[in-house]
Amino acid sequence: MPTLNHAQDAQDRYFMMLAIEQAKFGLYTTRPNPAVGCVIVKAEQVVGQGFHPQAGQPHAEVFALKQARTQAVGATAYVTLEPCSHTGRTPPCARALIDAGIERVVIAGLDPNPQVAGRGVALLKQAGIEVIVGTLNAQAEALNKGFLKAMRTQMPYVRLKIATSLDGRTAMATGESKWITSAAAREDVQKLRAQSGAIITGSSTVIADDPQLNVRSTQLGVAPEQVPVPLIVVLDRRKRLIHDAQSSYRLCRQPKTLYWREDNLHQLLQTLVSEHQCYEVLVEAGASVAGSFLSQQLVDELIVYQAPCLLGAQARAMVEFNPLSLAQQLRFDYHSHEPVGTDIKLTLLPL
Repeated sequence: MPTLNHAQDAQDRYFMMLAIEQAKFGLYTTRPNPAVGCVIVKAEQVVGQGFHPQAGQPHAEVFALKQARTQAVGATAYVTLEPCSHTGRTPPCARALIDAGIERVVIAGLDPNPQVAGRGVALLKQAGIEVIVGTLNAQAEALNKGFLKAMRTQMPYVRLKIATSLDGRTAMATGESKWITSAAAREDVQKLRAQSGAIITGSSTVIADDPQLNVRSTQLGVAPEQVPVPLIVVLDRRKRLIHDAQSSYRLCRQPKTLYWREDNLHQLLQTLVSEHQCYEVLVEAGASVAGSFLSQQLVDELIVYQAPCLLGAQARAMVEFNPLSLAQQLRFDYHSHEPVGTDIKLTLLPL
């Protein structure tokens, strides 16, 4: 027979997983805020649940409490991130839980945001509420990698996406590249864009491909217009591009496109966090830009869509990176691999 503690832990894990599933509903719409879910349970029954849908709107706890109504008295609240304790665009959620009569709060992880940073937990405990922290922390943190990293380090979480052939080529020598990977792979990239605060590309890519780099998918579970528009950043050290409403390049016709003409990519990433609240960044660019981010160890996650084709030795390489010995190689851990259409999606984490 399991002990009471084991039974309680199993129950906490089950209801926290439900809260994590709630948080996922806001994954593409909450930027720059984190995606958060809340489930309220009484007598082992869910009496309220909610998620944070968009910055400026009520937080997950408020929606769950509204649904629970008077059943919140004496109940347990499961929250994927520490309830806020400050008044911003919305009132503090820790106070809302207290006022509703919640008896116990189970939290997946603390909020490293300096405005919260343990204060929410302290407020709950001061009110006599039992607080448990750490239930399914890793699963909950996976939803907000960018927000959490930015709060802790003032740097964003950077994903580098590459579409390649079996022999590691991204385009023919002429530049022809449409399309190496399948429509399903391109649809999957829409998810990466939708959760990114900024998308970085290079001026050479703009000139060669005239990309839109927009979110237009209708398969995200939310309408494209509900997704905050990612900031487009063009690396243009040679000053080949300018904003011009009459430009032949679509990104140059967009007034909000940011042109970065400095060499310092680290400074760019810091600027995206401090000035633009871009906590998750997607790099979609050519071999030179990809090589720069990788060689400077600025990539948190490498995502490769590999098509079952061969383009040959004359085709363009996926990365411009020229180590002189095996000791200088870049190595990765396979985080996951999955079929996407006719391709394989590899997600790799730098060692």
